Amino acid sequence: MPEVGTPARPLRVAIVGAGPAGYYAAEALLRRDDVVVEVDVLDRLPTPYGLVRAGVAPDHQKIKAVTAAFDRVAAHPRFRFFGCIDLGDDVTVDDLRRHYHQIVYTTGAQTDRRMGIPGEDLARSHPATEFVGWYNGHPGYRDHVFDLSQERVAVVGVGNVAVDVARILCRTPAELETTDIAEHALEALRASRVREVFLLGRRGPAQAAFTNPEVKELGEMPGADVIVRPDEVALDAVSAEALERAGDRGTRKKVEILQAYAGRPPQGRPRRLVLRFLVSPVALVDDGAGGVGGIRLVRNRLVATPTGSLQAQPTGEVETLPVGLVFRSVGYRGVALPGVPFEERWGVILNEKGRVLEPATKTPRVGEYTAGWIKRGPSGVIGTNKPDAVETVAAMVEDAAAGRTLRPSAPTAAAAERLMWERVPHCVAYEDWRRLDALEVERGRALGRPRLKFTRVKEMLDALGGGAGGE
Repeated sequence: MPEVGTPARPLRVAIVGAGPAGYYAAEALLRRDDVVVEVDVLDRLPTPYGLVRAGVAPDHQKIKAVTAAFDRVAAHPRFRFFGCIDLGDDVTVDDLRRHYHQIVYTTGAQTDRRMGIPGEDLARSHPATEFVGWYNGHPGYRDHVFDLSQERVAVVGVGNVAVDVARILCRTPAELETTDIAEHALEALRASRVREVFLLGRRGPAQAAFTNPEVKELGEMPGADVIVRPDEVALDAVSAEALERAGDRGTRKKVEILQAYAGRPPQGRPRRLVLRFLVSPVALVDDGAGGVGGIRLVRNRLVATPTGSLQAQPTGEVETLPVGLVFRSVGYRGVALPGVPFEERWGVILNEKGRVLEPATKTPRVGEYTAGWIKRGPSGVIGTNKPDAVETVAAMVEDAAAGRTLRPSAPTAAAAERLMWERVPHCVAYEDWRRLDALEVERGRALGRPRLKFTRVKEMLDALGGGAGGE
């Protein structure tokens, strides 16, 4: 008989981060029939869903439908949400240890990796995450400014996020007006003077990280011609051999789509989206006033490594693209949490299959776990977080059955609720979020849009009557 996990003594779990990984962990815990679990999810924002709300592109509404499944998890009687609670500023790991048997960190990968080239910090050079947060209405990026008076823009990277950024820059106002893009971003994009967007990949078309639906969608935009250089999408010998050996039909299809773009004549649309491959940025060029005036690229060739992977090797052939705005999207990385072991090199919490490890001994910390991108790095799609969370929950249940849990001094729902309300009197419960959700949908309906988002925390709290309600 486990020490905790019974109706009389539920296993109390705090999940830090209300994105997909947090919800999937909550779902896996609450579905167990061998242990009774109470789950409290904490998030620094008043709104749940993480990157589904603040990262998924506004013109991809179908992907956001996953929130219906998250709401079903939140309807469980042993689930609670505490919004506006920031680990470090409002509560500490020690606070959570006093109230919970287990803690799960699911805070995702919140920042971009740097390119590490001269000029990266010039004005009008930005991480893609900031632009994505801005157009999605994330309160942390609400007041960022992006100079859309520039006619030529470079997006460095060929993952799905880079494609999202390029696509939003190329959408017409009429297209964006049917989405849930933040109103301030819509206004700025209506006035945009961007006419040419370069999407830059360091390797070839077969190695591009974007998915086939994403690249196919680019060719369907009514307001932008897709331009591809035939020589950059022709498979080199090493890529052709690797593709033949792998037998990957999806990648072959991706290459075919890109090669078809290369043979398609421009239609004279108002914008051009230029996809470039086998080029790496080596410097951003100063315009003479401290801003970006261009991006210097080196031409690459692919070489096979001893492990069989293909690496980009610079050839020495250099060109400069005159651009006035640059977004880098060369990978996300996690941000360290106060009091939680962190692996700086990889940008993840130090862990083994979800168990947080002590840095010195590499042994598991009792009662502390992680899931999602902050556990494994920024890989996969939203659904990839589900098996990842299930793996972590399996370790949690195994440890709880063996009595390897924290020994909280106040392990009750009431005590945890008092803690949250004492630290943050305006913290937001799930019922409060549902009211905000309904208000956003109502505001959007009047404009023929899915929703009109609140983009400042104060606006959200004011909409709730100057504060949030209780459970």
